[in-house]
Amino acid sequence: MKAFEAAARHRNFTRAAAELFVTQAAISHQVKQLEEWLGLKLFERRGHALTLTADGKSYLPEVAEALDRLVAATERLTSNLAAGTLRITVLPSFAAKWLMPRLSRFHAAHPEIELDLVSNEESWDFSSKDFDLGIRLGNGRWPGVQADLIADEWLTPMYNQALDARTPLQKPADLAHHALLHDAPRDNWPRWLELVDAPAVDARKGASFTDASLALQAAIDGHGVLLGRLFLAADDIAAGRLLTPYPQRLKNDYSYWLAYPKASALKPRIAAFRSWLLREAEACRN
Repeated sequence: MKAFEAAARHRNFTRAAAELFVTQAAISHQVKQLEEWLGLKLFERRGHALTLTADGKSYLPEVAEALDRLVAATERLTSNLAAGTLRITVLPSFAAKWLMPRLSRFHAAHPEIELDLVSNEESWDFSSKDFDLGIRLGNGRWPGVQADLIADEWLTPMYNQALDARTPLQKPADLAHHALLHDAPRDNWPRWLELVDAPAVDARKGASFTDASLALQAAIDGHGVLLGRLFLAADDIAAGRLLTPYPQRLKNDYSYWLAYPKASALKPRIAAFRSWLLREAEACRN
């Protein structure tokens, strides 16, 4: 029916095939099957030109109306399916520093969807029904799971400008005069100092934080210089709460991913949140 309607509207099998993302041969075959099933000829074929027969002309408006009604019914149904609750497990640091400041835009775009956010560090068994989606730090390779990259994470020193009153941070060696703050794991500072060839800076001392949002807050409050996560700190850097004195960046071992069971990819609520989240992440990266 779809093949007939498209071919009749375009008067051309090739253009109908392009519209329906199939081959010209497939359209011709489907129309022929329909004609055989009806026992009627719907088209006169003269080379590449198509002309509707009298039966085809009378059949077309009925078929077109029926297809339009199917589309409308499907749109109504999927609109209803989009409404409801979406349960998401999210890393505490990601929730606090990146997701929460942007959620008002999701609610404005999708008032029909209620979000139930559970902030925790625990791994989600993706085969369970506890959550619809998960936002996790990892390599994106989980069996049976669709994982969409939100953003890679890069590390660089960041601090509150008030520390410059003590010793300005002009070159990496100046870090020796400041307390270093450690976001887990602690071996990131030694790796960055090796990258910039600053062996005199002692990276063994300083406070450690297992939660990246707490580490960022410590840096904002002036407790020292943090080797912080640029993606999570984007809003604080843009607002001037944190400065990044050096251009050198160290790639984090893991990236942020939106993860969900592959079978759930086409569910309207999940598709809506996924589309919104990835657009927001792209805007942040740019």
